[in-house]
Amino acid sequence: MLKKVIAEQIEILKPDKTIIYELKKRSNTIINLLKEEISKSGIDAGVFIGGSFAKGTLLKSDNYDVDIFVRFDWKYDSISDMLEKFIKGISKKMEIRFERVHGSRDYFKVFSEGVPGYFEVIPVTKIKKPSQERNVTDLTYFHGPYIKRRISGLEDQVRVAKKFLKAQEVYGAETYVRGFSGYTVELLIIKYKSFAKMLKELVKVGSDKRLIIDIAKHYKNSNEVFIQLNEAKIHSPVILIDPTYKERNALAALSHETFDRFQKSARIFLKNPSAKFFENKEVNINKLKEMANKKKLDFVSVYMQTDKQAGDIAGTKMKKFFEFLVKELHEIFIIKDSSFKYEGGNKGKGYIIAKSKKEIVRIGPPLHMKKAVSSFKNKHAVTFIKGKYIHAKLDVKFSLKEFLDSWKSGNDNLMMQMHITKFDVEN
Repeated sequence: MLKKVIAEQIEILKPDKTIIYELKKRSNTIINLLKEEISKSGIDAGVFIGGSFAKGTLLKSDNYDVDIFVRFDWKYDSISDMLEKFIKGISKKMEIRFERVHGSRDYFKVFSEGVPGYFEVIPVTKIKKPSQERNVTDLTYFHGPYIKRRISGLEDQVRVAKKFLKAQEVYGAETYVRGFSGYTVELLIIKYKSFAKMLKELVKVGSDKRLIIDIAKHYKNSNEVFIQLNEAKIHSPVILIDPTYKERNALAALSHETFDRFQKSARIFLKNPSAKFFENKEVNINKLKEMANKKKLDFVSVYMQTDKQAGDIAGTKMKKFFEFLVKELHEIFIIKDSSFKYEGGNKGKGYIIAKSKKEIVRIGPPLHMKKAVSSFKNKHAVTFIKGKYIHAKLDVKFSLKEFLDSWKSGNDNLMMQMHITKFDVEN
């Protein structure tokens, strides 16, 4: 059954040849025009195509993205600004629109009519060896050739692995996901030779252990890895030594929370293979409400917007706000379940299922502060002494929604500081 489900997905996930042809045609046009603009400027830079399109691992989609890299000589600093001038030049010639995307290094999305998607034009610095990187995107020049030399015959396995990870919402190294990047998926398939084997091996990793994968055999043993790598790079549950750069853990962004979710989905899939594991998840709010009501729990949906740049920055800001919100609830509610999802653009949503503690204890001033203690007693009906402090028992008489509505009305400045421009709560 497992082989059958995977085989069916492989056929579904292959991009149409006509789309591949059109993407190649348009990307070649953009590359040639970029080369012309670069040549006219006298700036020392080259252009190359990268990402999954260059490696032949592109996944069928309604919205394709093709990576084009402009590689500037080491002597240049403001390479995003330089690239913007080139992009403006080609946009006039091709009559296409583009937008600048802010990040650790700004890049550009170029939109071409007739193609379902866009081209990401990314500035990188020309480096002779990976250790000279100024930005992680500089390493792409080394990643592409390494994968292309080894991925032949495994492209379908990469596609099915990517689709599974995307459907389980654990794909992407962005801060709001902290999952598997496209490059790490390709490396894992090269290591295990198949999607099924990849799952079977990764589910074996215990919660108290870390798996070390060193494809290029840069290190003699695991002890050497822990000694040689910076401590910040070895916290992930899987340490995947970048074969092109021995000092880098390619899966450093992978969080334990994300990996746990992946393992749970992988175990269920391996036990009962089904096409549903490759379908994007849609949260059924009505079912969640129904379940919460049956268990006499509070349920709310939350909707938020940010003024930050769409993508990793916007998603991360809203996720941090959502996590902060959940922490705020812990004093009064027992959180049974919560989930955040970045909706793209500047929007995010989530839900929280919780149970009221009914009664909470608030710590008052120390006993030697007589006036403060007296004032505290006057404000609270039930007080008691514990240690050197006065305490009060408070009844929780409000719902989760009522608490969040009240919190919202009193925290406008805080939300502004966290770049949240809109926050709505619904039952």
